[in-house]
Amino acid sequence: MSVPKPTSRALLAWYDRHRRRLPWRALPGERPDPYAVWLSEIMLQQTTVTAVKPYYEAFLARWPTVADLAAAPSSDVMAAWAGLGYYARARNLHACAQTVARDYGGVFPDTEEGLLALPGIGPYTAAAIAAIAFDRVATVVDGNVERVMARLFAVTAPLPGSKPRLKERAATLTPKARAGDYAQGVMDLGATVCTPRSPSCALCPWMEPCLARRAGIQETLPAKAPKTKTPTRHGLAFWIVRGDGAVLLRRRPPKGLLGGMMEVPSTPWRAKSWTLDEALAEAPAKTTGKPKWTVLPGGVSHTFTHFQLELQVAVIDLPSRHKISDEEVSWVPVDKIGDAGLPSVMAKIAKHALRHLA
Repeated sequence: MSVPKPTSRALLAWYDRHRRRLPWRALPGERPDPYAVWLSEIMLQQTTVTAVKPYYEAFLARWPTVADLAAAPSSDVMAAWAGLGYYARARNLHACAQTVARDYGGVFPDTEEGLLALPGIGPYTAAAIAAIAFDRVATVVDGNVERVMARLFAVTAPLPGSKPRLKERAATLTPKARAGDYAQGVMDLGATVCTPRSPSCALCPWMEPCLARRAGIQETLPAKAPKTKTPTRHGLAFWIVRGDGAVLLRRRPPKGLLGGMMEVPSTPWRAKSWTLDEALAEAPAKTTGKPKWTVLPGGVSHTFTHFQLELQVAVIDLPSRHKISDEEVSWVPVDKIGDAGLPSVMAKIAKHALRHLA
């Protein structure tokens, strides 16, 4: 018995009945807003829909057009992004908005090639915007699509090495009409039916042609290469409190990890643990006199993409007469620390310090 071939028509028919309602997605018959599509695609990189929704809605309410976002101070954009992670995306988002506003009259290019010329837009994002916002024929492959294609065509070679093959398979199904709906349909299929665990094969429009289902190996795909061990880095953070209750924060350099974000000052992060004496020699904020530091019990753990971070927190109370020689610092009232736009790891430090000092 021959195996039927998967068709984009079957997927589109399923999508018309089961499409997700998302705040950035145009309703049937509506024309997509390229700004909304671009903003959502940048935010959704390596981040879940659930996490993105409130940030997307807040950004759109505050900066309803690309020109509004381009005109915003960089510090405001970074603060609004705080907690969403992968902060290079926020820097590139702002740079891209400025480029579109300045060089393109506030209008996004409508081709993959044109979009790839913009800051922060790579091959996947360019294809997604071209297809979804402009209905260009483009093959959009994210993690959901890779999973669907690996199962549909029984591609057993592990990721990431199999990525080119999976994209080739996906390209064979990309239709010339309704390319944007098709792209969103495959992503919806992976998110709601062809899920990583316990896929709902009986509900899938491609159930019959799915080679992995026929072989009974759908839950083993896509295969992944063994993970390498994640290194651990160590640091000591300085929770510096002034006599009036304000806490010392500092803005990080514009480039690099957490670039441009506010931080609780700390030592560099290294493979070896820090002693307090070592750490104080590295303290970014120099104080007059000889104040006494206290290292809090326990610590803060945070997972970045390529390493695990373990932090101790040292606390000091400075009378108002003490001065800080650092120029790149700000004093923030302790009850306003939640409004300072701290990234997640810095918010953990603040929570740890406040819990122990309460």
